[in-house]
Amino acid sequence: MDWDKDGDILAVIAAKSSSVHLWDASVNKTTNIESGMRDQMSLILWSKSSSLLAVGTVKGNLLIYNPHTSRKIPVLGKHTKKITCGCWSSQNLLALGSEDNTLTISNHEGDTIRQTTLRGEPAEIYFSVKKTDERSTHGESTVSVSVDKKILVLFNINDPEDRIDLAFQRHYGHIVSYRWYGDGYILIGFSNGYFVVISTHIREIGHELYQAHNHKESLSSVAISSALNKAASCGDNTIKIHELSDLKDISNLLRLDDETKGLDQLSWTDDGQLLAVSTQKGTLHVFLTKLPILGDSFGTRMAFLTSLLEVTVFNQVEGESPVAIEVEVEPTFIAVGSYHVAVGMNNRAWFYAVEDQKPGFKKLKDVEYLGTIANMCLNAEYAAALFEGKVQLHMIEGRDQEEKSQMKLFPDDDRKGRILCHALTSDFLYYGTSLGHIACFLVEDLEKVYSYDHSVGVMKVFPDLNGSRIVFIDDKNGGFLLAPSNATDSCMELPNFSPTITGVLWDNWHADRGVFVAYDDDKVYTYALHKTTIYGPRVVLVGSTPLLFSQKPLLLYSGELTCQTASGKTSDVTLSTHSFLKRSAKKNDSSDDVNKQLKDALMLKRFHDAQELCRSSGSDKDFDDMGKACLVHMEIELAIQIYQMNCNVGMVMSLKSIQGLEDRHLLAGHLAMFLGDFNQAQDLYLSSSCPNAALEMRRDLLYWDSALLLAKRLAEDQIPFISKEYAVHLEFIGDYVNALAHYEKGMTHDNKEHDEVCQAGVARMSIRMGDIRRGSAQAVQHPSRVLKKECGAILESMKQYAEAAQLYEKGQYYDKAASVYIRCKNWTKVGELLPNVSSPRIHLQYAKAKEADGKYKEAARAYESAKDWDNVIRVLLDHLNNPEDAVRVVRETQSIDGAKMVARFFLRLNDYASAIHFLVLSQCNDEAFQLAQQHGQMEVYADIIGSEATQEDYQSIALYFEGEKKHLLAGKFFQKCGQYSRALKHFLKCPNTEDNLAVEMAIETVGQAKDPSLTTQLIDYLMGERDGLPRDAKYLFRLYMALQQYREAARTAIIIAREEQSAGNYRNAHDVLFSMYTELQSQQIRIPAEMATNLMILHSYLLVKVHVKRGDHLKGARMLIRVSNNISKFPAHVVPILTSAVIECHRAGLKNSAFSFAAMLMRPEYRNDIDPKYRKKIEAMVRRPDTSELEEETTPCPFCGFQLPQNDLLCISCKNNSPYCIATGRHMLKEDWSVCPHCEFPALYSQFTLLLETETVCPMCSEPLSVKLIKKITDCSGYLKTEEPDQ
Repeated sequence: MDWDKDGDILAVIAAKSSSVHLWDASVNKTTNIESGMRDQMSLILWSKSSSLLAVGTVKGNLLIYNPHTSRKIPVLGKHTKKITCGCWSSQNLLALGSEDNTLTISNHEGDTIRQTTLRGEPAEIYFSVKKTDERSTHGESTVSVSVDKKILVLFNINDPEDRIDLAFQRHYGHIVSYRWYGDGYILIGFSNGYFVVISTHIREIGHELYQAHNHKESLSSVAISSALNKAASCGDNTIKIHELSDLKDISNLLRLDDETKGLDQLSWTDDGQLLAVSTQKGTLHVFLTKLPILGDSFGTRMAFLTSLLEVTVFNQVEGESPVAIEVEVEPTFIAVGSYHVAVGMNNRAWFYAVEDQKPGFKKLKDVEYLGTIANMCLNAEYAAALFEGKVQLHMIEGRDQEEKSQMKLFPDDDRKGRILCHALTSDFLYYGTSLGHIACFLVEDLEKVYSYDHSVGVMKVFPDLNGSRIVFIDDKNGGFLLAPSNATDSCMELPNFSPTITGVLWDNWHADRGVFVAYDDDKVYTYALHKTTIYGPRVVLVGSTPLLFSQKPLLLYSGELTCQTASGKTSDVTLSTHSFLKRSAKKNDSSDDVNKQLKDALMLKRFHDAQELCRSSGSDKDFDDMGKACLVHMEIELAIQIYQMNCNVGMVMSLKSIQGLEDRHLLAGHLAMFLGDFNQAQDLYLSSSCPNAALEMRRDLLYWDSALLLAKRLAEDQIPFISKEYAVHLEFIGDYVNALAHYEKGMTHDNKEHDEVCQAGVARMSIRMGDIRRGSAQAVQHPSRVLKKECGAILESMKQYAEAAQLYEKGQYYDKAASVYIRCKNWTKVGELLPNVSSPRIHLQYAKAKEADGKYKEAARAYESAKDWDNVIRVLLDHLNNPEDAVRVVRETQSIDGAKMVARFFLRLNDYASAIHFLVLSQCNDEAFQLAQQHGQMEVYADIIGSEATQEDYQSIALYFEGEKKHLLAGKFFQKCGQYSRALKHFLKCPNTEDNLAVEMAIETVGQAKDPSLTTQLIDYLMGERDGLPRDAKYLFRLYMALQQYREAARTAIIIAREEQSAGNYRNAHDVLFSMYTELQSQQIRIPAEMATNLMILHSYLLVKVHVKRGDHLKGARMLIRVSNNISKFPAHVVPILTSAVIECHRAGLKNSAFSFAAMLMRPEYRNDIDPKYRKKIEAMVRRPDTSELEEETTPCPFCGFQLPQNDLLCISCKNNSPYCIATGRHMLKEDWSVCPHCEFPALYSQFTLLLETETVCPMCSEPLSVKLIKKITDCSGYLKTEEPDQ
């Protein structure tokens, strides 16, 4: 039996019958046709492309029958034996195989075109196209036939020589069945269970592309479904289904355990939906290989086919349980609304209500429409069915009367074309027509609320949940978005819209209402509507996500796409554009992933998520990208936050300055400017309430051409100012012609400062353009000095020196003017300008010119102004014969070359002393030495050379003086060159007239030499060992000091002081001890007790005069008491000191002390030496003694705090010697401590400041001092040392 090409008529032949039975399935009618053949029929075949039926017989005869015309064409003797197999081609050629081992190819009239003999019995025959490098234009030109079930033979019907025999491995068994598929591939099943694929391409022939042992024992059949792109094989009791795209991928394995005898034949339906298998037991199994993918969604509710007679409804987002509705027919469409589901086929629909009570649904009714339903939509109350170019809108539930009144048929007007698509939202019905008309009706009152006319037919419409926006696909597969709610919005074309797209879904998540996806079989494309941007509303393609094979998107919610699969289930796909929502905190995404996620989040306007991404990535670029996106979307507050996080202070301040602007165009203009899109900013500014902002922006950007054009439209009064700025720019880039024109245009004649700038520009440009007279005249008239300098520089560069110099001179740039005049050789003008010129270079040039002219005085003055001292000296000596000035210049400037010239001059005059002096100044020491030696001027040379000569110089001088027997000078210079032994020898040879200086220098020499033998030599000399004449002790003291032998120096000092004291030179003695004291202190050597005591007594003596002079008799008396108690140390002045003590004690009221000292004076050894003025008074004191005494005040000891009389220095409690005040001689007090800043001896702060009111020097070191320099010391612990002085 065989079905015709349309699947309507089944042709059947039976054994022992000569009739062909035709059964018409559409009308269920059987027709019998007599074949007219005497022999039994063995084969029946319908043509693939026309209604021709071929019948073959066991004797090899053929009948071709056309049921439409009832024409029969009998062909006798086509073959000599039974016709066993055959095949029609798409070109209506018939190939037949017979047991006579031949293959014939005939046309539709039965005429044999080709006949071929085979090596065995033919089995399956197929027409196909062999794979070649070039596409075949001959249609199905290859015939394949299985010969003896072992060999596969390929023929080219156009070329009998082109024949290929393909043999296979023996262990495969015999060929059971084979099928062509794809681009020239053949799938072959072998009896031993092998499954092999080969290619017919000439390069690949002979190679197996795929081979698998699919069934253990046997394989009985193979089949291919091109609709599903799958292959199936059956054998034993299993069926294996392979994906043709990847044959290794076995998509299904079906096991029929009941079929113990094995399976037989296998076949797919044309659409691949059903797979039928017959078995050896005579059973037929039919499998459903794929469900029709039928489904619909409304809001977040979905309905889809889960079995041929079952529809599942559920709302995953709101967490509702799925409801399975058993339907009565296998539907061709499904529609879902808020509370209802409709299924149907042809012109009939069944309506179900979804309920809470079990079973969860209720059948409401079934409705027949006036034509086959192409599409149906539901909302909460209404159903809209599309059929035959019309839409019928009616209520789902309601009384008959109400339904009829609410029922309406669209369109009212056929002139707008046939309706091709429609959609229903909660409130609106949309439809699109073949002429491009889109209409929107309010369902409640059936009034049209919006319409739009497109250029071509509208194939599909997809409104969002509210019906406020609609995406439609037109006849040319273009996608567009309409927003009926906003009348100003034009129709926006969707960017990069794929022509294969079949549907659109809007995101149901409340925050993503502007996001939708468009999908085809392979991909889902995510789009976002940006309603408010600085560029106006626009739609952007965010990205695409691949779809698995045979999945249909049903619902989109917050980036999760729910798809229906061919197996009747749903699967969730996360869009790649929403991958940032699934981002894990722990997962370390690469920077590229983060960048993509951030880009997607910003395009989807998910700013919160984008902010989190920026925080986690922390990249400045990410923050910057987000900030820019916020500016594009006019999200000012968020942009401020982002730029604050990124520390972009400038942008934050700029945004805060425009925050709160109500004019949206002006605000958008500012934002576009911040983003650097200046053309967009200008357009927005011009459409705002402040168009001048565009002009300001162009001026700030230095886009002068644009600024001038805008100024002509907006602010003509600004043209001069913009022209001036433009001219400055043109001058800078060297376009002087246009710069001149714009400077001239820039004149206002009422703004003085601005006009001066323009006049200056005109002057400069005129000179640049060659109009020197005009430019120079304008520069001279102009008040600006700088302009004269600029124009002078331009003229100088143009080699117009005379004019340049004049302008420099007018501008008081005298140096520049003189320089240019020199280039012109105009010396007269140079001379006039010279007093004002400061540049040495110009003075020098002028001086050289004057010298060449023989005007030497002027030349000398000019050289002096140029500070060229050598030339000044040369001119003074060589030309003006003025050595006095030359010597003055050399002394002032220390010029070496000048000194040489002066030295040569004096040498010519035989003034050797002066010549030596200037030779030394010029560092020609050797020449000076030779000159001094020749002319006996060595002392002059020695004086001049001073401390700056070398050791060799000093040695030369010393040797000279040694030869001349000048011992002092020889010694001096031997000392300077470090030859101390020779120096000492000469010093000691000096005659007595020079004794003092020679001894001083000998001591200095020994001190520097630190040589014990030299020291011994000098000490012997000083002690008089050599000549029996001992020298003054002070020299010995100085020697010890020079040798840093401080203890010996101290002893010597004490001896010297004692001698001075004995001689009555108390100040000298004080100074010797003081200097020794300070030296020992600086060397941190203990002070000998005797030295400290002697210094204290001498100082007390010196204080007496100070206090008596100031009239402070009590302090003077106290110091005199201390001195008188040590009167033996003052042998030269015993009587005067005791007399003074009596008088001062008497004045101070210390009567008992006065009496005791008066009694001492009455001793016979002193009595006769008393001054007659005081003798009687003193004698009277002794005769009538008054022993009353003013008691001495006590103050605390600075060490232990014991109360001591003020002038006592030894504490009887702690046995410490207390430091004494250098101003009063009293012991020191902790709370009243100060020191002399020079010698650091202590003094009572209160008494020292009092003393310095009348005195100007320190009483100890005699250094100048004032009250300001004295500071009170709060912590004096550093000055209180308890160590005893050295004994």
